[in-house]
Amino acid sequence: MPFIQINILKGRTPEKKERLIREVSDLVSDVLDAPIQSVRVMIYELEPEHWGIAGESVKKRNEVSK
Repeated sequence: MPFIQINILKGRTPEKKERLIREVSDLVSDVLDAPIQSVRVMIYELEPEHWGIAGESVKKRNEVSK
C-alpha cells in the first residue's frame, strides 16, 4: 500500500488540495502499477513560522520581501 506524505505551507484552497491528492494518487498508481484504492496521501500543512529557508522562517522572509 503506497503511503505518500506531502508537506506544504498553509494557505492553499481546499480545491487545490483535492487536485493534489487526486493527481498524486493517479501518478503513484500508474508508476507503481498499484490499484488506486490502495494509494494513501497525507497532506501536512505547516505554519510559515515553522518552515525555515537559509536560516530564517518563511514568515520572516515574507515580511521582509513586502
